[in-house]
Order: sequence, then structure tokens, then C-alpha cells
Amino acid sequence: MPRFAANLSMMFTEWDFLDRFAAAADSGFGAVEFLFPYAHAPDIVARKLADAQLTQALFNLPPGDWDAGERGLACKPGRGAEFRASVETALAYAEATGVKRLHMMSGHGDRNDPAMHQTFVASLRHACERAAPLGIDILIEPINGRDMPGYFMNDFGFAAALIAELALPNLRLQYDIYHRQILHGDVTRSLEALMPVIGHVQVASVPRRNEPMTGELDDGRIFHHLDQLGYGGYVGCEYRPANGTLAGLSWMKTG
Repeated sequence: MPRFAANLSMMFTEWDFLDRFAAAADSGFGAVEFLFPYAHAPDIVARKLADAQLTQALFNLPPGDWDAGERGLACKPGRGAEFRASVETALAYAEATGVKRLHMMSGHGDRNDPAMHQTFVASLRHACERAAPLGIDILIEPINGRDMPGYFMNDFGFAAALIAELALPNLRLQYDIYHRQILHGDVTRSLEALMPVIGHVQVASVPRRNEPMTGELDDGRIFHHLDQLGYGGYVGCEYRPANGTLAGLSWMKTG
């Protein structure tokens, strides 16, 4: 079985955010991820990780104005200064927490628009250049249009081709099994093909985004396949518990 990281933005929401670290550790997790840490100072997040003896597996760069519907700045022409500042903010938290993977959200836009494509590539280059001295990988994640309509990074083939074209040593793919199944299917074969560029894996059941083992995929078989492929990273549990976090954790023992 892979090593699992609890996603504290979706799991353990019965607790206040800063109390979720201890709750995850008490439930057997050795690592956590979340969308954003920026509501709390870097040293506070780092202390919660240390107190719970947890590894920080992943978090996202600042997304712009989330409450206004923004889901990243990287593809947005004219927002370069704001994007570059967001990278510096994320790196400060990365240094405090020791995280080695940061997800760069693309934002909404048309990936066939030349200006947006050029802006996104420039953002990738900048983020990778700034993160490289710290040994940090920058990840891009295809997200399905059902959950996030109009999202720029919405295709695994596009992401893989971009990674190959740019050949940046710390640019990797964030492979979310849930999004892959909805976008393209063919999960196990695509894992085989994309494993050389995968930097992080996430899971949720399809189609309801609840606990693994409760949807249309054989998640246990997929986990076994990840082991066979030699994947040594964490699998982020980015799912919404159907009936409370603790009540739904039995899947970890049966997978």
C-alpha cells in the first residue's frame, strides 16, 4: 500500500484547521496536504506539523481571490507581478514547513489562446527557477471541467506534452485519480505511461468524490498498481468524507 497524506482542506473538517494536524496524526496519518496555509503564519503551521510529527506533502501557491472565484493566476496576462509575489509567499511557507512539492494552479482561461499559453509557460519557468534552489518541485494538475468549469489546465495530454517540451528538471505532474477518470479514464495504463513525470498522486472515489473504495473504480487495485510501478511518494486523500472523517477511515485497512 502507498503512504497516504490526509487532505486537511477536505478531511477532519469537524475540527478547526489548526487542530486537524493532531487529529490526522491520531488517526494514523504520517503526512498531510491542504489547499492553502496562508491564513496562518508560517511558523504556526510549522509548529503544528512538528508537534504532530507530520510531513507536509503538498500545498498550492496562492490562487488569487478565491472567494471571488479565482483559481490561480498563472495563465492570466497582466497579472505577472501578482503571480511572482505569490511564488515568494509560497516559498516562505515551503521553507518553514519543509514541503518539497508545490502545486501551481493555472487559473481559468482558454489554453488555445496564445497570450494565455505564453503567460502560463512564463509562469511555469519563473516558479521552477525560484523553487529549484530549495529542492522544490512545481506541479501542474489537470482538473476536470465538471468540478471546475473553464479551468485552463484541463487535459492530461496537454500537461504531459508541456512538461516534455519545457524539460524543466523540477516540473512534475500532479496526477489526481479522480480527475483523470472523469477527464479521460484509462487510469492504470496512463499511470504506467506518465509515471516518469508524476510528482504527486491524489485519490477520491468517482463520481461522488467520497472515500476511496466507494465508487466506480477499484481503488485497491490502483494502489497495488502504484506499488508495482515503484511509486514512492504520498497519495493525497483529497476526498469529502460521506459521513464524517473518522467513520469513513476503514478503507485504509481494507485497501
